[in-house]
Amino acid sequence: MDNKKATPVSNLGEFGLIHHLTDQIQLKNASTLKGIGDDAAVLDYKNKQQVVTTDLLVEGIHFNLMYVPLKHLGYKAVVVNLSDVYAMNATPKQITVSIAISNKFSVEAIDDLYDGIKLACEKYSVDLIGGDTTSSVTGLVISVTAIGEVEDGKAVYRNSAKVNDLICVSGDLGGAYMGLQLLERENEVYKVNPNEQPQLEGYDYILERQLKPEARPDIIKALQKLEITPTSMIDLSDGLSSDLMHICTQSKVGCMIYEEKIPLDYQTKRFADELSINPLVAALNGGEDYELLFTIPITDHDKIKNDPDITVIGHICEAEKGLNLVTGLGSMIELQAQGWNHLKKEEE
Repeated sequence: MDNKKATPVSNLGEFGLIHHLTDQIQLKNASTLKGIGDDAAVLDYKNKQQVVTTDLLVEGIHFNLMYVPLKHLGYKAVVVNLSDVYAMNATPKQITVSIAISNKFSVEAIDDLYDGIKLACEKYSVDLIGGDTTSSVTGLVISVTAIGEVEDGKAVYRNSAKVNDLICVSGDLGGAYMGLQLLERENEVYKVNPNEQPQLEGYDYILERQLKPEARPDIIKALQKLEITPTSMIDLSDGLSSDLMHICTQSKVGCMIYEEKIPLDYQTKRFADELSINPLVAALNGGEDYELLFTIPITDHDKIKNDPDITVIGHICEAEKGLNLVTGLGSMIELQAQGWNHLKKEEE
């Protein structure tokens, strides 16, 4: 923002800012009868079921504006909600966005944020239909609600995994966490020497996994094409260990996953090695990968075995066998829910 003219938000006022941010928004979905511009949006889903999810991002807790560009932040704030909708086997159609801003943010800064929001809406074909703006004394707060639709009876929940089901993941894991470690390292260097150039070369992939994650509608479409309905599903926001535990706990089952089966990208492994971190720890506990973790009947194995973007990492077993990771040496380690928990210190 250093080279841009900075217009105080107070020049526009709340209603002027809302008009400024939403004046050019165009609706894409037939289910959106009325979007921004009235007391409430009007949606029509006819005979389909509606799914709704909300996520809250708070400056200093969920993101650091020292190294997170506002455009990337706006994009990510939308995508993390859309990922939850896809994890229900549903299709997102609308979002609402509410923000609280302090006086350090100019109109141009909020434009950057909304450029990212609008880019995500365009890519995933969702309508921005409302929200709210208010002031904040502590920084930036973003709340996004995503609304989607799913055919009656086609929603997939966390509580319906069955013994002998295969455990599958899309994409690769741990990259977002390692991208965060890289950004945190360079931020610490900057604090000591602001003239030092950040050392980011060769790590574009893990940086994008952290700053600009993508949801996985392609996996939902691939499963539909293969005529596979997952028995349970969740998106990987808190780490493989924690999110798999959600499925097992709610389904009242156990699991066996295998270390050598967990997919890891080369950059994830290389930077983990640079920091002397086991990349498996990043995959199990890092979070923010926004891949899909799902279970399928074992009879569907042949349908997915040749898909390069789906990996079978284990199977569901009886609850009394527990939740276990089988190492490359054949020993078993009990899985622990060690994913990121911003309330943990307060709870302890």
